[in-house]
Amino acid sequence: MRLTFVFGGILIAVLALCSCSPKEADTTSVAYVNEQLEKLAPVELQCDLGSLSVNDKKALAKLVQAGEIIDRLFLLQVTPDNPQLLEQLQNDAKAQAHLDLFKVMFGPWNRLEEHTPFIKVGEKPLGAGFYPTNMSKEEFLAAFAGKPDVEKQFTSEFTIISRDSAGLQVIPYHVAYKELVEKVSALLDEAAALTDDATLKNYLTLRAQAFLTDDYYESDMAWMDLAGDLEIVIGPYEVYEDRLFNYKAAYEAFLCVVDHEESRKLEIVSGYLDDMENNLPIPDQYKNFNRGSSSPVKVVQEVFSAGDTKAGIQTTAFNLPNDERVREAKGSKKVMLKNVARAKFEKCWIPIVNTILADDPLKHVTFDAYFNHVLLHEVSHGLGPGNITLENGVKTSVGKELKEHYSTIEECKADVLGLYNMLFLMSKGVFPQEMEESTLASYLGGMFRSIRFGIDEAHGGGVAIQFNYFIETGAFYADANGKLNYDRDKLLNAVKRLANTLLLIEARGDYTGAGQLVEKYRVMTPLMAKLIDELKHVPVDIRPVYPVINELSEIE
Repeated sequence: MRLTFVFGGILIAVLALCSCSPKEADTTSVAYVNEQLEKLAPVELQCDLGSLSVNDKKALAKLVQAGEIIDRLFLLQVTPDNPQLLEQLQNDAKAQAHLDLFKVMFGPWNRLEEHTPFIKVGEKPLGAGFYPTNMSKEEFLAAFAGKPDVEKQFTSEFTIISRDSAGLQVIPYHVAYKELVEKVSALLDEAAALTDDATLKNYLTLRAQAFLTDDYYESDMAWMDLAGDLEIVIGPYEVYEDRLFNYKAAYEAFLCVVDHEESRKLEIVSGYLDDMENNLPIPDQYKNFNRGSSSPVKVVQEVFSAGDTKAGIQTTAFNLPNDERVREAKGSKKVMLKNVARAKFEKCWIPIVNTILADDPLKHVTFDAYFNHVLLHEVSHGLGPGNITLENGVKTSVGKELKEHYSTIEECKADVLGLYNMLFLMSKGVFPQEMEESTLASYLGGMFRSIRFGIDEAHGGGVAIQFNYFIETGAFYADANGKLNYDRDKLLNAVKRLANTLLLIEARGDYTGAGQLVEKYRVMTPLMAKLIDELKHVPVDIRPVYPVINELSEIE
């Protein structure tokens, strides 16, 4: 079904006559849209390309072109109606604000406010553009009941679901998006032919083929071996956009320059993976020592990002690949986007903690503590259960069993274990013990950076669970002035208990337990609402501009 609407003066007249609720009418107004744009602080992400060879710069220019196509692919995954909506906005001179927000959100729904529409298009489907908009969970599950081979096709990360007269049908990404994926593939081959980096050449060549087959295993394996000055990620990865089942992967791209010196400083953490796994607060039977031992840490400067990662809230760090086969063979890689992290810290983090923290924890907040927790968050994604065996002997994965709750539970787990493992590494001398106060204070201070993303979003929802759990246990509390503080001993105990709960839910594939935890703790309490209101003057996140793109566009 196609959605049509009008803008400018005609839109205002329609809104004045329709029987919409005041909230619905207000969320489509220019004033509302400008207010949402102001929540995202414009930032020029600087990145020095001086370390790159001429040929690597030429390859990077081709990859930027591929990234721009990734933007178009993700627009289609959000809803197939997006290209038409975008064209209508571009043709209306009075809709500039709506166009700007549309580009930020990759569609007509506000990702900062639980996908509220800011254009008259109705609610966002839980399954985005991956499934028929009127498909029920029951219809989906019935389509492959008792047919394991068919189930693999329906639940694959790289297929969309359509419906015809015969019922639900499976279409691979490379078929559904044939024209665009072929263009991306060709550009990756061109970049591979240009680069001086043999490891990047191998990855890009394999990834170009993967776009045409939806088999990303070999190229994911090759990505783990990147060793040059460029860190490139391009393809379908995260499943956040699929809020119906968390099955379908969205297209994204990160184009980055490696900071080798900063990477070496953090590489020591990867030598403690088995120690951290062994230290997890769950019975040994649930610990996962089958994942590969390789866990490179890369600190990078982001040159350009595209697709899913650029929609709404910007990524600070990531841990990939998500394919458990690759993780078991080689492990996973943690990539820290330091220029993005620094911009968020300065534009959002510092104003937040200055507003909500009590004096004592406030004086201990540091960028290093924030940055190190982000690192351990990503490391912790690679720890704990991945592929699991249920009590009935069925072999499956955590994501498949937790379904729509998976992203929220997994982000919550990574946050909690990020703190838990940071404290553990202090005990091992990897980080100085003196960092404990700044670590705990910065962890508390960071709560409302993520909650303001919206508790319906995986990261914000995961943090809401943590905050409400720690308030309930007395680990966090508001003082007489309404400022946030923490009780050290209660916090350390509560972190261990919550980590145990989250890990056992994942280890047992406990869909019911995951739902109960989300229902109980992912709620907007009066205290949370009060603190969020106090932060309404503070940007929620950044809106990056990539000035080096101009430099790359001049390369022949």
